[in-house]
Amino acid sequence: MNKMQSKIIFFCLIATFLSCAQGKEKKINNNSIQNIEKKELQTILDSSKVNGVILIFDFQQKKYYSNNFLKAKNSVLPASTFKIPNSIIGLETGILKDEQTVFKWDGNKRAFSIWEKDLSLKEAFQKSCVPCYQELARKIGAKRMNNNLEKLKFGKMDVNNENIDNFWLTGNSKINPFQQIDFLNRLYNKQLPISNQTSETLKKIMRIEQNDNYILSGKTGLAISEEKETGWFVGYIEKGEKTFYFATKIIPNEDDMQRNKFSSLRKEVTISALKELKIIE
Repeated sequence: MNKMQSKIIFFCLIATFLSCAQGKEKKINNNSIQNIEKKELQTILDSSKVNGVILIFDFQQKKYYSNNFLKAKNSVLPASTFKIPNSIIGLETGILKDEQTVFKWDGNKRAFSIWEKDLSLKEAFQKSCVPCYQELARKIGAKRMNNNLEKLKFGKMDVNNENIDNFWLTGNSKINPFQQIDFLNRLYNKQLPISNQTSETLKKIMRIEQNDNYILSGKTGLAISEEKETGWFVGYIEKGEKTFYFATKIIPNEDDMQRNKFSSLRKEVTISALKELKIIE
């Protein structure tokens, strides 16, 4: 064997070693997140007479909990959970200044009386004012909306000039619970390409409840596709130094279930699941 052949064999061995080492490291990283199926979460849904999925992520322990991980990969319209990225884009483009920016009511009749007044960004978000966010989307425009969504990586949104003010409510836009949690995780940990001010504003408007034990933040959504309702509740729990993310997606399994009852179940089953996992008391 000459010197040239020896060198070739030597470099091939080094390349093989590095390739194996990289492959092993990737495998370890993939296996560092555990998926734990809990039948108790399915029991919560069954007792509430709804179908669907509850997905909870323990960030510190790198553990996902769910009643059904296959269902957690199914995508549907984001509905009003899109108010989270819509708010971000409004702030990043300068259309919105902060949580006190006001949406002026035009005096026209709206679906709910709570929307029939001037609302701050925080109020519009927490009251889920659809006309307010439709106005915001029109001001952003399809081009800027798509450019920003490409950066944010929020599911797969289908946006054009014709559907700019309803693409999250009807049509082909889709997101699944895993993607919802991934987005919330990047938002909370400041891994999105947005300013610190925008991040802090979102945390303010998303806050739902704060007590001595935890802080609950999130957003509900109600999508109607082919006359079927899908209820969302996504968000996170801050408990001391720990953070837990959740994405609940449910549909009624009774045709005669009243909408107001179904709407309240989005939060109720999520809170029950968090209690079942001993995350809150």
